Amino acid sequence: MKKYILLFTISFITILLSNSCSTHKDSSTSYNISPKPSNVILMIGDGMSTPQVYAAILTSENATSFERFPITGLAKTYSKSHKITDSAAGGTAIATGHKTNNGMIGMDSDSIPVPSILEILSEKGMKTGVVATSYITHATPASFVAKNINRNNYEEIAMDFAKSDKVNLLIGGGRKHFTERKDGTNLIEQMVSEGWNYYDTLTNINENDKIMILASDGHLPSCPSRGNFLPDASVLALEKLNKSEKGFFLMIEGSQIDFAAHNNDSTYLVDEMHDFDNTINKVLDFAEKDGNTLVIVTADHETGGLTMIDPNGRYTETYFRFSTGSHSPLLVPVFAFGPGSENFSGIMENTDIIKTILKIME
Repeated sequence: MKKYILLFTISFITILLSNSCSTHKDSSTSYNISPKPSNVILMIGDGMSTPQVYAAILTSENATSFERFPITGLAKTYSKSHKITDSAAGGTAIATGHKTNNGMIGMDSDSIPVPSILEILSEKGMKTGVVATSYITHATPASFVAKNINRNNYEEIAMDFAKSDKVNLLIGGGRKHFTERKDGTNLIEQMVSEGWNYYDTLTNINENDKIMILASDGHLPSCPSRGNFLPDASVLALEKLNKSEKGFFLMIEGSQIDFAAHNNDSTYLVDEMHDFDNTINKVLDFAEKDGNTLVIVTADHETGGLTMIDPNGRYTETYFRFSTGSHSPLLVPVFAFGPGSENFSGIMENTDIIKTILKIME
């Protein structure tokens, strides 16, 4: 009798373990959607993994936005060419669902252009937008609009933005890539002649369609010098895109978390994380009120190899320590809120994010 009980116990435990260890969604997986979201907001903290999130939590007097999410998962970030991705390949994987080689924008590893989630949802009649605190032509925001073999071909990427009929709102920096060009073309003038409304600040924006705000020739100033630009720009984008009858897709990037971590500058990092946290809170407030908006917060990769230690080993002090000035292969968090959010738990490929969003939007 003991023998049969033992066999039953082993079989039962084996079944439990096999079920709990399976996190990959294949084509037969059923998705939980009730109801289907009308809007999708994808937020990317460039260079942000769990150490950066916890840095924000440790240095905040109140609960952070990250603690408002009911669902949390983790994503793998390796690229097609490297175990440690760059922002181009990482952004492209999230934007298109395709792993690609480091340095490549909006195309697969065979250099074949592939559609981004922004372009796919635009085809369905949804309004779309991109907000960043870097160049709007920088690797991650560019992955949602442009196609290029090299992330540093900024003027070619700006031309892709100018030619795109899939994006309705652009807010960020990088004005020089549109105006100070080797070909002598002023892309802003060209875009205005084709129906875009151009501004260089967030104030007095009256139009509701085809809005481009380039607030700096280069990257925007670091936080706190730029003030509340990112949360204010995000609120403005929500206000303008929410007028769409068929819903909207908005990508918001906390771009300079990555810059701070590359510099191994903990003060800069904490300021950028608090700014991103403030922006997420604004977005979650909108989503809670709307009731039909899916919000995903994730990252393209971790930067800096950040950890927190007590150098004296006494568990009494906390010091930030960076182990690299580059990227690391750490898993990155995936936070989800709203209709369909329950599908983002567990460990997933970064390419699964777009696939899951599109599946629940069917």
